[in-house]
Amino acid sequence: MLQASAGLAATGAIASTGAAAGPVRPNFYEAVGVKPVINAVGTVTALGGSVMPPEVVAAWAEASRHFVDLAELHDAVGARIAKLLGTDAALVTTGAAGALFLGAAAAVTRGDRKLVGRLPDTAGARNEILIQKSHHSCYDNQLTGVGARFVEVETAGDVAKAVSDRTALMFFMNIANDAGKIARERWAELAREHKVPALIDAAADVPPVGRIAEYAKLGYDLIALSGGKAMRGPNDTGILLGRKDLIDAAKMNANPNCGTIGRALKVGKEDMVALLAAVERFVKLDPVAEQKEHEQRIAVIEKALKAFPAVECEHITPAIANHVPHLQVAWDESKVKITREKVTRDLAGGSPSIRIGRVSGTGDKGILFAVHTLQEGEAEIVAARIAEILKKAAG
Repeated sequence: MLQASAGLAATGAIASTGAAAGPVRPNFYEAVGVKPVINAVGTVTALGGSVMPPEVVAAWAEASRHFVDLAELHDAVGARIAKLLGTDAALVTTGAAGALFLGAAAAVTRGDRKLVGRLPDTAGARNEILIQKSHHSCYDNQLTGVGARFVEVETAGDVAKAVSDRTALMFFMNIANDAGKIARERWAELAREHKVPALIDAAADVPPVGRIAEYAKLGYDLIALSGGKAMRGPNDTGILLGRKDLIDAAKMNANPNCGTIGRALKVGKEDMVALLAAVERFVKLDPVAEQKEHEQRIAVIEKALKAFPAVECEHITPAIANHVPHLQVAWDESKVKITREKVTRDLAGGSPSIRIGRVSGTGDKGILFAVHTLQEGEAEIVAARIAEILKKAAG
């Protein structure tokens, strides 16, 4: 099994999304008793993020054949990625979560080698992170794990009162932009006014690719980005971008340096090279062509549902994260007698299993289909399955 999978990687034959890919087929996953699924949720970690394109797989395989100085590779790859995305510096991390962790470590330590060596002991150091009450998430631990603690604020006045010589960082969760009283632009302004570094979680904020440079121009000193979502790099990669002095401080806390809190967050040479290949590919994509392809996949599903007058379809593109077209399907349950929960279970319980979910910025009506993660032929499978389920429920 391992020989077969290695052969697939070496020849670039591992499936990718788009024209080069095919529908779900038996493969080495099934050899260990795990069946592949059709991903209509989106680039979520729980389903493997994304699928690497052939050129990214080829880069990963080539990197696996050689030894290299890892610190030198970090510097070279980071410099190239920073140039491509329009920031001063960059560091490849273990997902956007790893970027948050190392960003927080950088803000606390600021290049102090003695402090780097004793994290998470932050006694006597800057160890407070300002956060809006509405910006907490399941990723909080990535920030506090370095030995920092949160100080909650709601208004600009609160920020002024909270900032002190213990303040290490001001953190902004971008998908919660509309939930807080201080918007993205104002948060960056406040950070500059108080001379405190600002970190923005922009994990799924591309496309468009220009957003990263925009956040840097707004004044965000650090930007956390996923490498395994729309970028379609390895699922376990992310990027910390921003000010060179803070990126250098983050590197001091990271692999391959021993005696650091980030030593366990190892990024291999293969992941670095593959992520660079993914970024290089991503910045060259034609956004118009990508949009057209997504709309074509949506049209396939819509066409299958036109026979049901009680079913309505709507195109939704989230404003911030996952900024690509999605299809929302809703129905009158008095005419199509099935709940959306039952539809979700029936889709997941079929063969192949079709997974759907909800992403931020798409409301809570009906069910949602992400199409940017569908592979060749899968839109037709999804269309046939949802039509079959709703037809049965409509009697």
